[in-house]
Amino acid sequence: MHILYLTQWFDPEPNVVKGVAFVRALEAAGHDVTVVTGLPNYPTGKLYPGYRWRLLQKEMIDGIRVVRLPLYPSHDTSAVRRSLNYLSFFLSALVYCLCRRRSFDLAYVYHPPITVGAAAALAGLIRPLEFVLDVQDLWPDTLASTGMRGGATLGRLLGPVCRLVYRRAAAIVVQSDGMKRALIDRGVPCAKISTILNWADVPQLPPLRAAREQGPFTIVYGGNLGRAQGLETLVAAAALIERDRSDIRLIIYGDGVESEALRRAAREARVTILSFQGRCSSREMVTAFSEADALVMHLTDQPLFAITIPSKTQFYLAMGRPIVAGIAGDAARLLHRAGAALVVTPGDPGVLAQALRAMAEMPAAERTALGASGRHFYLDHLSFERGMHDTLQLIERARTRPAGDRLVPA
Repeated sequence: MHILYLTQWFDPEPNVVKGVAFVRALEAAGHDVTVVTGLPNYPTGKLYPGYRWRLLQKEMIDGIRVVRLPLYPSHDTSAVRRSLNYLSFFLSALVYCLCRRRSFDLAYVYHPPITVGAAAALAGLIRPLEFVLDVQDLWPDTLASTGMRGGATLGRLLGPVCRLVYRRAAAIVVQSDGMKRALIDRGVPCAKISTILNWADVPQLPPLRAAREQGPFTIVYGGNLGRAQGLETLVAAAALIERDRSDIRLIIYGDGVESEALRRAAREARVTILSFQGRCSSREMVTAFSEADALVMHLTDQPLFAITIPSKTQFYLAMGRPIVAGIAGDAARLLHRAGAALVVTPGDPGVLAQALRAMAEMPAAERTALGASGRHFYLDHLSFERGMHDTLQLIERARTRPAGDRLVPA
C-alpha cells in the first residue's frame, strides 16, 4: 500500500512521537511511504539551517522519502502568527493532496494541528482519499490551555473544523483512554476510535544501572519549555531546595517559548543549583537521561492535561530512571501503575520541592527498584513493537476492507 504520511512536524524537529522509526516500521511491513511535512521550525519558530522557503523541497532522511511544503514559520504566543503557521501549511497540504491524490491508497494524518486533518478531509470531498487521524493533542481544548494569546477565541472557531475532521476520518487513533472518552462525549462513534499508547522513539535503550550511593544528586528535565509544562513551578521548587540542600543539581534541557522567561526567573531568584543546557540531539538526550539520578516532569493543572499522556512519560520510563512527576489524570495513573515515580499535585512548588528532596534522600536500592520497575512496565505495555503491531493491524484492515466500507477498529 502506498501511504501518504501527512504531518506538519517531522525530523529533524524534536519531540516527534512518530518520526523516522515509525516510517521505517511501516516500510518494513511492506508499505511504500511518502512523508509530506513542513519546513522545520519547531520549537523556536525559525527555519533550521540549510532550509529556505520554497514551493516544494524533496529530501531523503535515513532512506525515507520526504516532501517539504512551504509554511509561515512561527511558534510563539501570538495567536495571529500561530494561525498563519497552521493555515499556511493547511493550504500547502490541501493543494498537495488535491494534486497527488491518485498516488496514494491511504493517508495517515498526524494531529496536531487539526488543520492538517482539515486538509485531508477537504481534499477527500473532491478526490476521495481515506485517512486515519492520529490524535496526539485534543483540539480545540489545547489552544485554550496553553496560554496563547487569543487561543480561547481561536479554539472556538476551530470547533466546527474538528467535528468535520472527526466525521470524515475513516478511523481515529488516540494516545489515551481519556481522549477516547472525550471524543465519544462529543459524538464520535466509539467503533471509530482506537487507543494506541505512545512509545519512546529511542533506537536502543540504555542499559539499566544501579543508583549511585554518593556524590551530587542530579535531576534532569528534558523537552519543550512551553506554557503547558508550567516549569516556573520547577524553578520555584529549586529555589526552595537551595535553602537547605546544596548537593542537589537540577538540569533543564530543551527550548521553547518560555525559555527566556524561565532563565530570567532563575536569575532573579538567584538559583545556583539549576542550570539550562538548551536543545540537544536525541542521542545526547538519551545520554543525559540515563546518567541522571532522577528525572522530573511537570504539566499545568488543566482539565485537558488530565486526559493527556505527554510523550516524555514513555521516554522517561524507557530510560529506567526514577521519576518525580507534578502531574494529574491519565499520566499520573500510568506512572502509578508502572511503580516508577513519586507523583504529586502539579502547580505547587513546595510539594514538588518536597518530592525532589525525598527522591534524593531515598536509599539507592529503592531508587534502583523504581527505575527498573518503570523500564519493565515500558517493555511490557508501551514498547515500540507493541504500538506498531496495533498500528499495522489497523492499516491492514484498511487494505482488506470492501470498497466503500469505513475503516473502523476490530
